[in-house]
Amino acid sequence: VFTGKANCPYYAKAELLADYLQANLPDFRVHKITQHPDKWEQWLHDICEMNGWEHRGSPIIWRELLDHGGKGLLLGGINDFLDYAQYYYGITSMMLSEEMLDIAEENLQAHIEIEKEKEEIKSLIKPLQIWITSASAPICYQLIPLLANGEVFGATTEISIHLLDSDQFKEVLCGIVMEAEDMAFPLLCGISEHTELEEAFIQADIVIVLDDVLLNHEVQSLENCIREVSEICQVYAPLIEKNAKSEVKVISSGKTFVNLKAVMIMTYGPSIKPENVIAVATSWESAAKAMLARKLNMNAAGVKDVIVWGNITGCNYIDLSHAKLYGYDCAIWGPANFPHPLLNMIYDSEWIHSEFLSAQSSLSSRICHCMGMLPAHAVATVLRYWYHGSPPEEIVSVGILTKGQFCIPEGIVFSMPVKFQNGNWEVMTELEINETTQEVLGRLAHELIQEKLIALKEIKEIHLNGAD
Repeated sequence: VFTGKANCPYYAKAELLADYLQANLPDFRVHKITQHPDKWEQWLHDICEMNGWEHRGSPIIWRELLDHGGKGLLLGGINDFLDYAQYYYGITSMMLSEEMLDIAEENLQAHIEIEKEKEEIKSLIKPLQIWITSASAPICYQLIPLLANGEVFGATTEISIHLLDSDQFKEVLCGIVMEAEDMAFPLLCGISEHTELEEAFIQADIVIVLDDVLLNHEVQSLENCIREVSEICQVYAPLIEKNAKSEVKVISSGKTFVNLKAVMIMTYGPSIKPENVIAVATSWESAAKAMLARKLNMNAAGVKDVIVWGNITGCNYIDLSHAKLYGYDCAIWGPANFPHPLLNMIYDSEWIHSEFLSAQSSLSSRICHCMGMLPAHAVATVLRYWYHGSPPEEIVSVGILTKGQFCIPEGIVFSMPVKFQNGNWEVMTELEINETTQEVLGRLAHELIQEKLIALKEIKEIHLNGAD
C-alpha cells in the first residue's frame, strides 16, 4: 500500500517504481491512497495511531497481510522501499529530482480533478430525507428495516432517516441508530437522532407522524386527549412548513387519532399540500383480510378490495360489498386472475352480520395491542404504493381530506377507497355504494366533524386564555 501527499516528489518516485514492479512481477499488487496536502498530516496521524506505527513524512508504505489477517507490516518511507526493492528484486529507481517534481505536480492536479468529480457525482445523489416523530415507539423500530431494504422506494433510491423524540428518549434513539448502522443497509446513507424541535423536518421529503395520545377515560376526558393531539400538530405543522421541502409527504399513523392528526396538520400548516397528507388505514385492511381468510380457510393474499370507511382509529366501517377472492378453492374454477365475489362465497350471512361486523371491536383490540410489526408494514406498503403505484384495479383504503366524494361532508379526513398512480392517489368515485352504506358513512362523518370541532374549540380557548 502506497500513500502520500499528492504533491510529494518522493511519493511520485515510490509509486512509479511500484507500478514497474506490479507490471513485471506476477504476484506483486499495488494499492495507492493519495491525499491532498491539506489533509495529509491528520490522515497520517490517524493511520499510525490505528496501527500503532511511528512514522513521519510522505510517503508511508506498508504490506497488507491479507492472507494472514491482522494489521499491515510497516515498511517505512521512500528510502526503506528503495532498499526493499533492491534487496528482494534487484531493482531500484534512477528517477531524477526534476522529473520527480514534474510528476508530483501532475499528481496534485489529477488528484484535485478526481476529488472534484467525486463531489459532483456525490451531489447528484440526493437521498430521500425521512423524518419519523415519536421515534421511540415500537413501530419505528420495525419500520426502519422495511424502509432501508430497497423494497419501498426502489433498489437504487438511497435514504436518510431522522428520528425525532423528546429528550427523555435520547438513549433509546441512540440505541436504534447504532443498531441500524450495524445492519449496514446499502441504501441507508445515514440515520440520526434528534431531540431539538428547532432542527426538526429540515429538508424533509417524507414525515411519518407516529405520536399517540392514548385515551383512558379513567385518567382524562376525550376533550383533553383531542386537545393534546391538536397541541402536538400545532407544533409540528409550522415546522414542516418552514423546514421541509415544498412537496413533502406527511403520513399519519399510530394507534389513536390518525384522522385527527392528519386534518390538524393541514389546519395549522395551510401551505402543506392537502393531497400530500394522508392517514394510514392498511392495518385495518390487513387484519380484516386475515380474519376473512381464516373463515374461508384460504391464503389472506387472495382477499382483495376490502374497504375501510371513516375514522381509522375510531368508529369505522369495514365494507365487503366490493371484496373479491382470488385462488379460492370452490366449485367454480377459473384462471389465476379470476375473482369470486366474497359475499357469494360466505354462505353463512349470519356470521358476517354478527361475528365479523361485531368483531371490529376485537380487530381494534388486536391492532391497538400489536407490537409494531403490523402498523410498520402498513406504513411501508402505503409508501411503496405512493411512489410506485398500487396494483392495477385494486382498492386501497386511505384517510384523505374530503371534497364531497360519496356525499361525505367536506373538510374532514375520512378513510375511503383510492388507487395510487404516478406518484399521486385518486379516489375511486366510480364505486357504487348502497343506501345502507351511505347512512353509515353519514354517521361516521358526523363523529369526525365533532372531533374536529372539539379540537378547534380547545385550541381557540387556549389562545383566548393566553391573550387574557
